[in-house]
Amino acid sequence: MLVEEIMKKDVITLEPHHTIKEALSLLNEHHIRHIPIVNEYNSVVGIISDRDIRDAAPSTLEKIQNEDTLNHQVSSIMTSPVITVHPLDFIEEIASIFYEHEIACVPVTKDNRIVGIVTEKDLLYTLIQLTGIHEQSSQVEVKVPNKAGMLPEITQIIGERKINISSVFIYPYEQDRSQKIIVLRIQTMNPMPLIDELKNRGYEVLWPNIPGLSP
Repeated sequence: MLVEEIMKKDVITLEPHHTIKEALSLLNEHHIRHIPIVNEYNSVVGIISDRDIRDAAPSTLEKIQNEDTLNHQVSSIMTSPVITVHPLDFIEEIASIFYEHEIACVPVTKDNRIVGIVTEKDLLYTLIQLTGIHEQSSQVEVKVPNKAGMLPEITQIIGERKINISSVFIYPYEQDRSQKIIVLRIQTMNPMPLIDELKNRGYEVLWPNIPGLSP
């Protein structure tokens, strides 16, 4: 999935000369946590978050000093330079950026102009949709040898039972790298007949792990 499919295109921005007070007003009005800072060419030159404002503003008990701080320009607290992504980047790349740089938002730019924004909430929602967990379904985890052709074998068995697959994820088996785990979310509330069939054909089902069932 591409960034352009999940990004918000109506981006609220400010320019460096705007005040922290104006930024705070926009954050509260639109219930957002980040505001990209752009120049006259709509190029991203910085970004501020609600945390930046909280860190910059003194205690509310110090009213006079607090008002003076809020009148400073956002350029005084913005983060710069800014990590950006392209609309045609993959969402997996954004997840890696969020994790590696410990950030929660990235502006999306094209031809050096801002065209969208993606937050960790957008990414998390998308991942939830991709897993199919929002639908009535069951999860099945099968351990298989780490070799070509295993996924088609598993999906063929599911297809024989006329069960739709909502999502598929594959990851290495930590205890033995010669094995991998295929995680399937299938559109049935009773996966037991399928599990029995998988076991009868020699596959090891890790989940559901029902006590009392023969391995």
